[in-house]
Amino acid sequence: MEIKAPTFPESITEGTVAQWHKQPGEQARRDDLLADIETDKVVIEVVAPDDGVITDILKQEGDTVESEEVIAHFEAGVEGETVAPSSAGEASAPAVAPVDLDAAAADSASPAAKKLALESGIDITTVAGSGRDGRITKEDVARAIGQSVEAAEAPAPAPSVSVSQAAPVADLQAMGERVERRVPMTRLRASIAKRLVEAQHNAAMLTTFNEVDMSPVMALRKKYQDQFQETHNGTRLGFMSFFVRASVEALKRFPSVNASIDGSDIVYHGYYDIGVAVSTDRGLVVPVVREADALSLAQIEDQINLYGEKARTGKLALEDMAGGTFTISNGGVFGSLMSTPILNPPQTGVLGMHKIQERPMVENGEIVVRPMMYLALSYDHRLIDGREAVQFLVAIKGMIEDPARILLEL
Repeated sequence: MEIKAPTFPESITEGTVAQWHKQPGEQARRDDLLADIETDKVVIEVVAPDDGVITDILKQEGDTVESEEVIAHFEAGVEGETVAPSSAGEASAPAVAPVDLDAAAADSASPAAKKLALESGIDITTVAGSGRDGRITKEDVARAIGQSVEAAEAPAPAPSVSVSQAAPVADLQAMGERVERRVPMTRLRASIAKRLVEAQHNAAMLTTFNEVDMSPVMALRKKYQDQFQETHNGTRLGFMSFFVRASVEALKRFPSVNASIDGSDIVYHGYYDIGVAVSTDRGLVVPVVREADALSLAQIEDQINLYGEKARTGKLALEDMAGGTFTISNGGVFGSLMSTPILNPPQTGVLGMHKIQERPMVENGEIVVRPMMYLALSYDHRLIDGREAVQFLVAIKGMIEDPARILLEL
């Protein structure tokens, strides 16, 4: 059988083989994960069509593949080997001594990892695998190279450890104790970089700021959290659902913030699909909570939690991130006190949430301590005037400081 790359959507022309989870001769069961194909948006899984083994791999890790391109051959009904990962502590050879790869290490390492280990003189049996079932990846070998360089001790002049320029994963240079590691940018990171630059070049982006007293929402959560979880099957009441609902109500009042620019036309959307930025190890992704105006707080929380889990495990699908009319980004979870969020084209508005911090505030002539959050709204000034942007943010502030207005649509 031919194992082919998945059929990519029209917006994706090619991908990269990120990792092989099965090697030639290794036993695979039907629907077992064979390989990961990374595109500029998501990671797509390639699974076994039947019980059997891969006979040969045509596209190695790091190779570029096109839609439905043959990447391997597979033979069904054949019993293969069951490979167990080798222990990182079994080898006693020095970390930088050139060695021959033994059979166990060869089976538990990806082809790219074995190639880099041979070129750099790393004993692959001393490398701890971080892949599935302890599999040694190319990143593991690159990390081991960096560690061996840093640990090396020698009299002046300082020795240099060179890695062949043909290494597909990393290019390390040791200049005394100053180590550099060069790795190719992932497709997702490259796509993010391209879109961010486009957003700054193609939009007249401005940002307006305000601050909101989080006391009412925090008191509401504290009062009803247990009852909310009991009623909604363990779903926790978070802050994000309040901001999603407040944004929806504000978007209803200011349709231009929910619109997009298409050439010389303005597209006003009659629905409210709210993108929620999620940070992952691979980069920032923005899954979309669709028809947010028709969802309860619990349903919004469930949707966000599901997207967060799928993002962390690399299971987000293209349809999860397609579209969106407005975006919310919460840098406060990382401790950000204030920032300027960047637009998510072709959207014309993005709301930035930040860290909740107690600050002295003046109320009725007296100084009181309140948990305050800075809010930022970045907007496309080609479509949205400053007055609309400020009023939009003030509307969100008013609803967060008086959550009943969200339910009453006031």
